[in-house]
Amino acid sequence: MKDTGFPRADAEHDFLRARRRQVLSRLANWLRREPDDVNIMLPFHEVVDALGYLGERKIGARVIRLDSIVGSVDRGRDFDRRFRPTSGRVRERWERLALATRRGESIPPIEVYRVGELHFIIDGHHRVSVAHAMRLSTIEAMVTEVRTKLDPSGIRYRGDLIVKDYRRLFLERVPLSGHARASVVFTDPWDYARLGEHVEAWGFRLMQDEGAYSDRATLAQRWFDEEFVPVVAMLRQADLIGDRTDAEAYLWVACERYRLIRTHRWDDEVFEAVRSQSR
Repeated sequence: MKDTGFPRADAEHDFLRARRRQVLSRLANWLRREPDDVNIMLPFHEVVDALGYLGERKIGARVIRLDSIVGSVDRGRDFDRRFRPTSGRVRERWERLALATRRGESIPPIEVYRVGELHFIIDGHHRVSVAHAMRLSTIEAMVTEVRTKLDPSGIRYRGDLIVKDYRRLFLERVPLSGHARASVVFTDPWDYARLGEHVEAWGFRLMQDEGAYSDRATLAQRWFDEEFVPVVAMLRQADLIGDRTDAEAYLWVACERYRLIRTHRWDDEVFEAVRSQSR
């Protein structure tokens, strides 16, 4: 933070410097052809909807890291993902806060929601923007903790919410838990929908064969233990996992099985046919 001895002029320069960095960042993203959501703040309500809302509680004043603040409740367009001002609309208030900060005046804490390790601003966008410009690492905040069905880890951009949303829906249809839940991971969100259909069909056939009803949780665990684990083990032995996740390899070979021979058998003939298709 440069200090010329003239706080008001320094605050003006702080704003102009932050604006210049925001414009240069947009230009760099355009030159790299990065997705549009790279510089957009994560929208709180979309994140919570994708993860599945369970409840919330106020935990009071905390000192939080600035780099943990990734989004906003109202998705204000006045700041980008790194809380740099996107236009001159906020200049007057921004410079007033920057001046107060340089003079060492007391600044009230911001208000945030906490989801996992991520924070979303309820009130205090300008204060966070100024703190970033001053190269601070932490800020005081009044925190409300929000609990969700899924862990928010892995969310960086708005596009990541699609994967979380499809995974949440999949786990509602196929309620796995523990190790089984952690073992089913896809990079393409649509694969969760495809696997959900597959597991439901598997469970329906099982109930028909046994002539007895089973609930979703029971069918999900039986599918994992009796179908997923043995098939993945065979795929490893046949060296057919490759760079896929276990779930991706399972779904791929399951689709190939139906496409190639329309049978429910898992044997050497099936794997040889699948292997020949992958060459």
